[in-house]
Amino acid sequence: MFQFAKAPTYILLSALLSTSLPAIANNASSLPDIGTTAASTLTIDKEIEYGEMYMRIMRASRPIINDPVLSEYIQDLGHKLVANADGVKTPFDFFLIKNYEINAFALFGGNIGVHSGLFLHAKTESELASVIAHEIAHVTQRHLARTLEDQAKKNPATMAAMLGSLLLVIAAPEAGIAALHATTAISIQGMLNHTRSNEKEADRIGISTLAKAGFNPQAMPHFFERLAEQYRYTTKLPPMLLSHPLPESRITDSRLRANNYSVVRLPPSEHYLLAKSRMVARYVGFSQTSALNWFNTELKKAPANQHKELNYGKSLVYIDKGQYAKAQQLLLPLLTAEPNNLFYIDAATDLNLYQKQYDKATTRLENALQYQPESSVLQLNLANALLEAKRYQQSINILTRYSYQQPNDINGWALLAQNYAKQNKRDGELAAMGELAALRAQWGLAISNYTQAAQRAKLGSLDQARYDARLDQLRLQQAKFEALRSSF
Repeated sequence: MFQFAKAPTYILLSALLSTSLPAIANNASSLPDIGTTAASTLTIDKEIEYGEMYMRIMRASRPIINDPVLSEYIQDLGHKLVANADGVKTPFDFFLIKNYEINAFALFGGNIGVHSGLFLHAKTESELASVIAHEIAHVTQRHLARTLEDQAKKNPATMAAMLGSLLLVIAAPEAGIAALHATTAISIQGMLNHTRSNEKEADRIGISTLAKAGFNPQAMPHFFERLAEQYRYTTKLPPMLLSHPLPESRITDSRLRANNYSVVRLPPSEHYLLAKSRMVARYVGFSQTSALNWFNTELKKAPANQHKELNYGKSLVYIDKGQYAKAQQLLLPLLTAEPNNLFYIDAATDLNLYQKQYDKATTRLENALQYQPESSVLQLNLANALLEAKRYQQSINILTRYSYQQPNDINGWALLAQNYAKQNKRDGELAAMGELAALRAQWGLAISNYTQAAQRAKLGSLDQARYDARLDQLRLQQAKFEALRSSF
């Protein structure tokens, strides 16, 4: 469905987001509301609109990881940091990109993407959190909006040109980069100079957020130092170091700022280690053989109290390889010890479904939902298990409620479409597929699907009225979307 993104896309996005007016505050405990200087260029509401537009295009053009377990993990981690950040003016949404490169980036409207490859290089949850806290600071300080304002003062046409180029960068990287070079007066050296001062500002604020959220503030300089040492003598830097340069002065500055806070010694985060194992098993580009070799190597080095997370990862590889007996041997003790652990429940459900043990899977999930009724992981797993068990209407009932509450989750609409297709309810299938198309800015397809759904529904029925009403909404959304694009 998706193609791997080319690295220059994220280099450019991160560089643009990192360009700003020079940082002016040095006191780590004093966080000025610098972001308001961008108010004359872009309102918060307009930033959110742009962010929504960019995300629709991102879903259609990038390998976003729509894994409920990992999505829930990264959302929980991100919002723990946001809850402790200063100057939050937008909602935040965190998503994962299947890309082995080390990188993270922020878009308008609090949309923050994290590459799967980052999990391979972050040794602790605090290190991963330090990268996300840095990106949150880019958003709260409105770095991109401030850049646009700075350039618009020099050339009124620049802001529209840069917004349009960002859109092109997301949809077609090569064209976007060419457009950016053609329409802006920013020199490469000038952009780099702004980036360095801007990065220090994001580091300072990010370290403060880390400390407030209970993570180790030393994690940021530790991560920086390890990356700098690892790539010191290479000519091919990862996108994160190209878009977030690490001169010695920045590393030193982050170390000094982190030293203003008490060192926090945290035990290894079980959820982070489980998320990392899931990434290695399925989303960092390893073959199944390479993934098994990685887990076996780590098991020899890791302390005994981290073996369960590595064995969980091995069980996933065995499930994907169809070696169910080996997977069950590893997974059963984990699930017995922690029956409410969502990582283990999800893996056990996969194992049950592959073995056609539908009742066992649905019973486990229904019991778990009594204790965690709002869990997206459990709701989607149960809907999928009911689909596999051919209990289509029960699955549809769950997904109808879920998609109403989580309208931007592709998983819910995709499962709904499958359920309706199995029941030969073509109008319902077309409507669900229309929602998937709208989430990817494929407005023509979305409207076409809903038009066909309305034509197939019984004349005068509630379904037909619902489809017609949604058609009106989609046309308005399309007009708004095209108006934003035309403003470039």
